[in-house]
Formats: sequence, C-alpha cells, structure tokens
Amino acid sequence: MAGQSGEGGLRFAVLGPVRAWRDGGELDLGTPLQRSILGMLLLREGHAVTPNEMIDAVWGEEAPPRALGALRTYVSRLRTVLEPDRPARSRPELLTSIGRGYALRLPADALDLTRFERSVAEAESARKAGRLGEAARCLRAALALFEGEPLAGAVGPYAEHQRDRLVERRISVIETLMDVDLELGNHAKVVSELIALTADHPLRERLRAQLMLAYYRCGRQGDALNVFTETREALIEELGIEPGRELSALHQRILAADPTLALPEQPAEQSAELPAEPATDEEEQPAPARELPRPAQLPAAVSDFTGRKELAVRLRTLLSAQSSALSSEGVPLVAISGIGGVGKTALAVHVAHLLDDAFPDGQLYADLRGYSDEATAPESALGGFLRALGIPPDVIPEGLAERSALYRSILADRRILVLLDNARDAEQVSPLLPGSPGCAAIVTSRVKLADLPSARLVDLDVMEPDEALSLFAAVAGAERVSAEHGAAMDVVAACGFLPLAVRIVAARLAARPSWTVASLVPRLADEQRRLDELKVGTMAVEATFALGYGQLEAAQARAFRLLSLPNGPDISAGAAAAVLSMSAFEAEEVLESLVDASLLEAPGPGRYRFHDLLKLFARRVLDRTERPQAKTMALRRLLGFYLASAQSAHRLAYEGSMIPGNLVVVGSGRTFHSADEAVAWLLAEGDSLFAAINQAAVAARTAEQLLPAADLLLAMEPLLESGTHTREFDQGTRAVLAAARRIGDQAAELRAGYVLGRVMFAGNRLKEAEEHFRTAYELSLARGEKIVTGEVLNALAVVVGRQRRHTEALALFDSAMGFYRDNDVPAGEALVLSYSAREHLGLGRPEDAIAAAEKGLAIFTEIGSGAGTARARYHLGIVLSRVGRLTEAVHHHAECLAFFRASKQRVWEQRVCSRLAETFIAAERYPDAVRHAEQALVVSREIGHPYGEALSLTVLGKALSGLGNTTRSLDCLRQAFEIFSRLGAPEAGDLKVLLDGVPTADDTADTTADDTVSAVGEPVVES
Repeated sequence: MAGQSGEGGLRFAVLGPVRAWRDGGELDLGTPLQRSILGMLLLREGHAVTPNEMIDAVWGEEAPPRALGALRTYVSRLRTVLEPDRPARSRPELLTSIGRGYALRLPADALDLTRFERSVAEAESARKAGRLGEAARCLRAALALFEGEPLAGAVGPYAEHQRDRLVERRISVIETLMDVDLELGNHAKVVSELIALTADHPLRERLRAQLMLAYYRCGRQGDALNVFTETREALIEELGIEPGRELSALHQRILAADPTLALPEQPAEQSAELPAEPATDEEEQPAPARELPRPAQLPAAVSDFTGRKELAVRLRTLLSAQSSALSSEGVPLVAISGIGGVGKTALAVHVAHLLDDAFPDGQLYADLRGYSDEATAPESALGGFLRALGIPPDVIPEGLAERSALYRSILADRRILVLLDNARDAEQVSPLLPGSPGCAAIVTSRVKLADLPSARLVDLDVMEPDEALSLFAAVAGAERVSAEHGAAMDVVAACGFLPLAVRIVAARLAARPSWTVASLVPRLADEQRRLDELKVGTMAVEATFALGYGQLEAAQARAFRLLSLPNGPDISAGAAAAVLSMSAFEAEEVLESLVDASLLEAPGPGRYRFHDLLKLFARRVLDRTERPQAKTMALRRLLGFYLASAQSAHRLAYEGSMIPGNLVVVGSGRTFHSADEAVAWLLAEGDSLFAAINQAAVAARTAEQLLPAADLLLAMEPLLESGTHTREFDQGTRAVLAAARRIGDQAAELRAGYVLGRVMFAGNRLKEAEEHFRTAYELSLARGEKIVTGEVLNALAVVVGRQRRHTEALALFDSAMGFYRDNDVPAGEALVLSYSAREHLGLGRPEDAIAAAEKGLAIFTEIGSGAGTARARYHLGIVLSRVGRLTEAVHHHAECLAFFRASKQRVWEQRVCSRLAETFIAAERYPDAVRHAEQALVVSREIGHPYGEALSLTVLGKALSGLGNTTRSLDCLRQAFEIFSRLGAPEAGDLKVLLDGVPTADDTADTTADDTVSAVGEPVVES
C-alpha cells in the first residue's frame, strides 16, 4: 500500500485517494474539503499557504461568506487527527502556523509523491550511466505507487489542476519506461502494453511512435504503418493538425526500412562493458574530425542558494524536456523577470547548473548589462560566443545578421544551454537565441519580455518568509538565527523578503560577532534610514533600484515618484490618475509600463502597489526631486477623488440622505450604477481610504486641509454596516477629531464626533456613544450646520432607547422627525418611524408600534430606497414577532436578510438572523431557530461584534433549550451573560434573573428538561 511504506510514523498518499496512516493504521481525514486542504499542504512541500490561497484553492469563486472560519476549523481538526498527542511531544509541530498561513512539515519519505520522484530521478541517473535494467526497475517501482486517480476525494480548483498535473506526470514516466524497455530489446513484451496505452491516450504521439517502433522490431511493418495512419486520422479529426515531425520522420524511416531502427546486437548494458576491437591494417581508417571545444561559461553556482525549490524543478523540467530530440515546438526558452535584488540571476545560474547533464555540449553565458549606460551590443555578445565555440577571430563576420546566422549554424546539431543575464529588451536578446530544439535558453531581465516569441515568462516574486529566514541563517549563521528566531523573522520582514536585502543584512551580521539579531530590528524599523542599512561592500539595495529608475522616461519617473506618496497598501488606476493629474487612459499606460519594468506590482486588475523597499526608494527620490507644494497637491487630488467617489457611494447606499448634498467636494471621482456596486467599492478601497484619512489628519495645518478627510469619514458611513473596518473607523475618527481640536476646526470635529458615536454604538459602548452624539448635536446647533443634525438626533434616540429610557427616546425621535419634515427629507422621516416603533413596544403600545413601522416601510418603498426598505422590514418584523404575527415577521425578515447578504452588510445580517431565531422560538420551531442563531453567531465572531455575539448566544441558548439540550443551552446563556456584563449592557440583568432560576446539578434530581425550557423560553431582549 502506497501510504504504508517505510517504518512506522506518519505516511501520506496523494497518488490515489488522499490518505494518511500512523504506524500502519489509516487515519480518518474527515470531509472532502478537509482532505482537499491536507492535499494542498502536502503538495506545497513545507511551504506556507495563506488562508486566502487555501480558500481560493478549495472553494474558488464559490467561497461561502464564512469560508475563513470554516478553514480554521478544518485546519484545527487536521491538527487533532495528525498530532493527537501534540502537547506531550517534544518534536517540532507537523502542521504549523507561519505568519497568517499554514505549512505541513513532513518527515523524509513520508509522502508517496516524494518517493515517486526519487525513484524517477534514480532511474534517470541509471539510464545515463547505461544501466538500463536498473532504470526500468526504478521506473516500475515509481509507477507502482499510483493507486488510481491522483487526489481522489479532494475537491476544488487546486485539486483539479494538480490532479491533471500528476496524471500528466504519470503518463510521461510511462513513456520513459517504454523507451527504456525498447532500448533493452523488450519490444515484444511491451506491444500489448502500448496497445492499451494508445487506446487510452489516442492523441499522444510519443506513445504512438513507441508502438510503431515495437511493431517494426517484431517484424510487423504493416501494423506499424497502420498505427501511423490511424494516428494521423485521429489528429486531423480531433485537432485539425498533421502528425508532428518526430512521428512523420519515423513513418518515413519505416517505409524505407531504415537499418538504424534495428537494435544493436548487444544490449546497451552489456555492450557498454565490452572493449572495442582494434581495426586491422587492411581496414580503412577515417580521418579524425576536428572537435569543437565545449564552452563552460556559467558563473559559479551560489553555494548558499536557498528556496525556489518548486520553481527550480519546474524550470529544469521545462528546459530539459526537448533536449534529447528535435521537436516542432522550437527551442525551450524561459524569461525570468522581477525587481532588482529579487534573485533572478541566482535562480537562473542555479537552474543552469542543474541542467549540466542535459546539455553535454556546454553552456554559454553573457551579461548583457541592460541596465547600465553601456549595455552589451548583441554583435559583441555573439563575437564572444563564436570564439568560445572555437571559431577563429579572423573568420568571425562583422555584421549582426551574419554573426547570428553563423552562431545558429554551429549550434544546429549541438545541445547547448545559453544564459543571457540582465537583458534590456527583446530586441537585444533575439539575435542571441539558438535556433535548434536541442538547445535551450534562459533570459533574465527586470522587464517582462512579453514580446519575446515563444518565451515562457516567469515573474519572480520575493521569497516566502521561511525561505528568507533560511537564507538569512545560511549567511549569518544558523545558531545565531535559531537563538533569536522572532527577531530574525522581524528582520527578514523589514527586508520585504527581498533576497538581496536579506543577504546584505545577514552579511553585516556575520561580519559583526558582537551584534545580536535583535540589534538589527530598530535599525531597520526606521524607514528614513532603512535603505542606508541595506548595504555592505559593493552590494546596496538602493544602488540596485537606482539602475532600474535610471532607465525610465520622464513621465514614468514622475509617476514612480508621486505614486509613493499615498500610505495605502495599494492604489487603483482611478486613484493613481488623480494623483498624477492624468486621464484614466494615460495613467493606465504609464502604470502598466512601470509594471513591465518591475518597478510596480499589479496584485489584481486595475490595482497597483510597490514593494516596501521600492516605495522607500521612490520616496527618497521624491524628496530630492519634487517641491513640497507638488507633493501636497498630489495628496489633495487623491483625497478629492476618494471623497467624490465616496459621495456617490453614500448617495446610492443611503438613498434620500442629506449628507451627500452637504459634503464639500472638489474634483471628480467614480460613479456607480447600484448600491451593491457602491458598497463593494467601499469594501475594496477601505484600507486605502483610511490610510488617506490618517495621512491627511497628521499633515493638516488648516481647516481647508482637514475638512476633506472628515467629509470622507462621513461619506464612508455605509462601510460601518459591513463590520469589516470597525478598528479602522475608530482610529481614523480619533485621528481626525484630535487634528480638528488641535487646529480649531469645528466642522471637522462635528463630522468626526458623529462617526465616532456610530463606532461606539456598534461596540455597544452606549455611554460613550451618547456623549459623542450630544457633543455633535451641540456643535450642529452652534454652527447652524445641518449636515448630520437629523442623523445625530435619530442616533441619540436609538442609544437612549437601548438603555430602556423609552419616553426620552421617543421625544428625541419627535425632534428628529420635526427636523426632517422642516427640511423635506422623507427618507429621514421613514427612518425615524421605523426605529421609533421599538420604543412604542417598550412602553407597551403595540398598535402604535405597528403603525409607525408600517408607515416607515411605506415611505421607503415609495421613494425606492433599497437599503431603507430593508431596514424598515427589519423593524416591522421585530414588532410583528412581538405581537404574535409570526408568519408575517418571518416574511419581512427573510426579505431584508437577502438584501443585507447581497450588499455584504454583515452587521445587519447577524441582527436579522438573531431576530429570525427569536421568531422561530416563539413558533416553537426550534431546529430552524438553532440554525439561524448559529448563523448569527458565526457572522458576529467573523466581524468581531461582541454585542451581536452575546445576542446570538442568547437566542441559541433558548433554542437549544427548546430542543431539550440543557447542557449546551446553559453554556450559551452563561457565555452571553459574561459578554453582556463585560459590555455593561442592560441585557446582562435579564440573563442573570433567567439563569438564577435555572436548576443546577446540585438541585433536586426530579427537575426535568421541560422545567428548563419554561425557564429560558422568554422573548429575546431588544438590540
């Protein structure tokens, strides 16, 4: 069995169903999703996998809203299965967390795929040494590890892709085995096997060629020719193409009964050991041919080369795939691009050395110096190549075309690897590429050589964190790094995991025995001096970056500098256009050109970002080049774009609101076609928007500079409902509020105070929320500014009502209603009516509550406000549930739940789920109540909403009690009580009374589950 080979311990299998064994006993790996996650971790060979990568791999575009929570649950279950005795073990963790991701650290030979690849590699070595029998045995042992379809039982896009890859790998090894058997003279034995294989894979020309050769060597020339005819018909019918050059050539050789197709008299293994007989005097001796020299121009291999293992294997396979025979696909060509210092040359040289056996006629190397003022001319590089190939200098032609033609002619029958380092562009590279398929070429460049025909493009990224740490340890000393693991990770993170930067700081540390790893952390933490720390000897990160910057045209250089100004993690094309004061088309052109030059990254369509160190370099150049006024204006244009866009988003999300019309907007922004699109934009841009707000708050010296940031906070209010940026809202509003008080800007203070009140209310910090709302209301009256007057009065009423001061709350609602009517804002009136319904309930006036809620819904429906209608349905559903009209309540809550989920308003989603659970409890439909309460609990925890979590636990506890699950019910209620108590919420008192009346294990034994149900079956308190 594939999974149980080896001695004891853990074993894993992916060459069939995803399985695992411990000491011979198979483990229960759980659901297909859980097996899929394990399969991905196994195939990543110890490399870290981020949660987002796992979600995309397992669920793809169909990821559920709570995928992250589910993922963590599956990983936790896998840990339990794989390491049940983990706390008692002294060995390192098997399934370990790295940063935000996970990695699976496997023992040697624990995975069947690893043993498969090792056997294949041993077969390759044996074959090269002429030990064909051993090679065949190794290949058959490798293929025996397959136990059906690879990754069977795993699901998702990643599993599908890897399954295809492993199936292709298996058939490729089978083809190699058939070649070896044919070389051994086993043609009669493999005919039947090849018949079956070609039936399963009718379009694989290599298998067809092997069957033709086997038939021919068995004396069945007619059958061999029939195979070609059938293959040709199949290729034309299925693909519309003729057979390739190799199959066609074999067909012609069989027609001509080419004697070279026959086997040698001696098997390869035997003939390799027999000495050749000396020629007799009578035999004619051929004149010895002049042998061309074997160039070996590669730079020395990097002794401490670290990481890139999977990529190096992939490149080696790609470049060596066609080296043994001519192919219609042309010369294997890989073009590696990436920012300066990312390790392009080191990777290329490493891979080239790995390919030494695949190119027995040698390697050629040229540094094309594409980023210097004196780039190597192609004709100069060709001259060097021709001399290395043994051409006398006086024979080498002068012109580029003639040199290139001679160069390709010499390489035509040879197998040589060409490495072209630091290329400027495709024009410089093209004359230097070999023309025969037996050769291959690797090109490195900071530019993405997309215009290089037939090149396989590799965009080299920075190292994985564990790879960077390994490189740091290899240079600085493993013991020093191991002793200060946390500080070492901080150091490589400050280096942005850029190999050059990591190597430099490691070299500095190695040269200074008195330094500790921790002593580097504060040096690198200072962004102003970080680049100065990243240099040693002739190596310097800043100098490397300067080479690329020096090649930019004026417009590119200006964009590179100015785009480093914003503090956001990335920037959209539209926002970048505002910074650069360009049209969208012009901005996209220059941004894409910087991506092509590896000076910007494009993490997604229409989004751009800097590597951390490149951003520091760009800012340093900016400070030396641009005037302060130019920088100020660029940031002001950015803030203007964000504000104009957020204004449009707010107008659609909160239809009928007064706020958008009262914002002070200068410039233009994005427009949206629906509320969902508007909210989606706010979610996507959230981090960048808050970065702009905080940046403006720190820099502001006048009200004119600060007000756009305060207005932007206000315009972003719909984002609060998503629950995704609560901490950012807290920090941003406090920053603006502090700046407003510092410079005496009451307009900004009013806006920030109102938003901070909303943030406090979202966290159920009711007293603080009330203080901020009252201060904002007083400022509104003092300034005569109406931008948030109605919203503040309505919010105050809700906060007061939450504290069960119902009469006071209704008075505040009346004031808000008067304001909205005086200013002709029907959406505001509808909002007040909807919220006030619950205060009427609190005062025991259900008829008034129903009337207010229904009137609010009618107004929102009339004006066509989707968000308003959903909120009105929410409040009406609560009222109807309280008065016993349960079916109607469920209908309204189901309608608004669909809206809130579609618009990603997760705070509202968890509220509605809790209300549905409450209604189902009243209807004694306890399974439905449990389902919705658990959904509410998941959402509350995912968005970090303690009050919502406590509310969800309360209704879940009551629903479980209805099902008779007393133990879990009490656990939920006690958790809810603890959270409510911590928040200072009045609901804690309700639960205390309820819990005090529940029997405990010490009470009389005749207390029944029914008694518990009646004790906890009261209605859920208001939220």
